[in-house]
Amino acid sequence: MRCCMPVKSSARKKKPSRQEARELDVQIQFMEGIVRRDPEYVDALQLLGDHYTQRIKYDQNLRVDERLSRLQPHDPLVYYNLACSYSLNDQFDVAVEALEKALSLGYADFHWLAKDPDLRKLRKHPLYLRIEAKLRGLRIKVR
Repeated sequence: MRCCMPVKSSARKKKPSRQEARELDVQIQFMEGIVRRDPEYVDALQLLGDHYTQRIKYDQNLRVDERLSRLQPHDPLVYYNLACSYSLNDQFDVAVEALEKALSLGYADFHWLAKDPDLRKLRKHPLYLRIEAKLRGLRIKVR
């Protein structure tokens, strides 16, 4: 398990500026080329997923996070990011499953979990009660 995996950027409320969008598109094309040449290059996939999120391409980011979960099945941050991707794509049932897996693998940044904008919609969903119950079982206060 990698402890130094970069944290994925949170979804933005506003669209990137034209200049930011152009720069992200160039970075995305570059990273897509690297990933085509080496589909198991974890660091490149992580950066690509981050760029997709920043560019508000949540469906493409979800595919990257699903691939990372197959490549890094014991990494709690991979499953946390997968939960964020599912949440951004309004797939709340699998978002809860991914978040539960992240917690069972040792994800412990409970304060970020409570305020991460990528999980905003999930925290409002009734299924999130399962996560709150799990956190209460761990005796973690997140509010």
